[in-house]
Amino acid sequence: MDLSSVASLRTQAEPLVELSLFHLSPSTRLKLADDDLSVNAYPNDCGGLVYVGAACYRIPEETDLAAIFEIAEQAGVVWLLFDREAAMIEGLPIFESSAAP
Repeated sequence: MDLSSVASLRTQAEPLVELSLFHLSPSTRLKLADDDLSVNAYPNDCGGLVYVGAACYRIPEETDLAAIFEIAEQAGVVWLLFDREAAMIEGLPIFESSAAP
Protein backbone atom coordinates (compact mmCIF):
# COMPACT_ATOMS: atom_id res chain seq x y z
CA MET A 1 0.00 0.00 0.00
CA ASP A 2 1.25 3.47 -0.90
CA LEU A 3 1.20 5.40 2.40
CA SER A 4 1.57 8.69 0.57
CA SER A 5 -1.95 8.11 -0.78
CA VAL A 6 -3.25 7.67 2.76
CA ALA A 7 -1.55 10.88 3.90
CA SER A 8 -2.79 12.74 0.85
CA LEU A 9 -6.33 11.53 1.38
CA ARG A 10 -6.23 12.66 5.02
CA THR A 11 -5.32 16.19 3.94
CA GLN A 12 -8.56 16.27 1.95
CA ALA A 13 -10.75 15.15 4.90
CA GLU A 14 -13.46 17.54 6.08
CA PRO A 15 -15.16 17.36 9.50
CA LEU A 16 -18.74 16.08 9.49
CA VAL A 17 -21.22 16.06 12.38
CA GLU A 18 -24.39 13.99 12.60
CA LEU A 19 -27.27 15.69 14.41
CA SER A 20 -30.98 15.28 14.82
CA LEU A 21 -33.25 16.38 12.02
CA PHE A 22 -35.45 17.86 14.75
CA HIS A 23 -32.98 20.72 15.23
CA LEU A 24 -34.57 22.09 12.05
CA SER A 25 -37.99 23.69 12.02
CA PRO A 26 -40.73 21.80 10.16
CA SER A 27 -40.53 24.27 7.26
CA THR A 28 -36.74 23.88 6.97
CA ARG A 29 -37.06 20.07 7.17
CA LEU A 30 -39.55 20.24 4.30
CA LYS A 31 -37.19 22.41 2.26
CA LEU A 32 -34.38 19.91 2.91
CA ALA A 33 -36.59 17.00 1.82
CA ASP A 34 -37.62 18.91 -1.33
CA ASP A 35 -33.99 19.93 -2.09
CA ASP A 36 -35.06 23.56 -1.81
CA LEU A 37 -32.73 24.97 0.88
CA SER A 38 -30.93 28.25 0.26
CA VAL A 39 -27.56 26.45 0.63
CA ASN A 40 -26.03 23.30 -0.87
CA ALA A 41 -27.81 20.22 0.46
CA TYR A 42 -28.17 16.59 -0.47
CA PRO A 43 -31.44 15.17 0.87
CA ASN A 44 -31.95 11.50 1.62
CA ASP A 45 -34.78 9.38 3.06
CA CYS A 46 -33.79 10.11 6.68
CA GLY A 47 -32.74 13.78 6.45
CA GLY A 48 -29.81 15.01 4.44
CA LEU A 49 -26.29 16.32 4.15
CA VAL A 50 -25.76 20.10 4.25
CA TYR A 51 -22.54 21.89 3.28
CA VAL A 52 -21.32 24.60 5.66
CA GLY A 53 -17.85 25.18 4.18
CA ALA A 54 -14.40 25.45 5.76
CA ALA A 55 -15.17 29.10 6.16
CA CYS A 56 -18.92 29.46 5.98
CA TYR A 57 -19.45 29.95 2.27
CA ARG A 58 -22.99 31.31 2.51
CA ILE A 59 -25.40 32.26 5.31
CA PRO A 60 -28.65 30.29 4.97
CA GLU A 61 -31.89 32.22 4.52
CA GLU A 62 -33.50 29.78 6.96
CA THR A 63 -32.87 31.35 10.40
CA ASP A 64 -32.84 28.04 12.28
CA LEU A 65 -30.22 26.63 9.90
CA ALA A 66 -28.24 29.90 9.98
CA ALA A 67 -27.91 29.58 13.77
CA ILE A 68 -26.60 26.02 13.38
CA PHE A 69 -24.15 27.17 10.67
CA GLU A 70 -22.74 29.80 13.05
CA ILE A 71 -22.08 27.17 15.72
CA ALA A 72 -20.75 24.66 13.18
CA GLU A 73 -18.29 27.18 11.79
CA GLN A 74 -17.02 27.99 15.29
CA ALA A 75 -16.57 24.24 15.89
CA GLY A 76 -14.70 23.75 12.59
CA VAL A 77 -17.48 21.57 11.13
CA VAL A 78 -17.72 21.56 7.33
CA TRP A 79 -20.64 19.17 6.79
CA LEU A 80 -23.88 18.63 8.74
CA LEU A 81 -25.63 15.29 8.42
CA PHE A 82 -29.21 15.67 9.61
CA ASP A 83 -30.90 12.39 10.49
CA ARG A 84 -34.17 11.76 12.29
CA GLU A 85 -32.49 9.14 14.51
CA ALA A 86 -29.29 11.07 15.29
CA ALA A 87 -28.42 12.56 18.66
CA MET A 88 -29.85 15.82 19.93
CA ILE A 89 -27.13 18.41 20.44
CA GLU A 90 -27.24 20.17 23.78
CA GLY A 91 -27.99 23.87 23.46
CA LEU A 92 -29.66 23.68 20.03
CA PRO A 93 -33.41 24.23 19.77
CA ILE A 94 -35.63 21.22 19.13
CA PHE A 95 -38.66 21.45 16.86
CA GLU A 96 -41.24 18.70 17.25
CA SER A 97 -43.69 17.82 14.52
CA SER A 98 -45.84 14.80 13.80
CA ALA A 99 -45.55 15.44 10.05
CA ALA A 100 -41.75 15.67 9.84
CA PRO A 101 -40.14 14.48 6.61
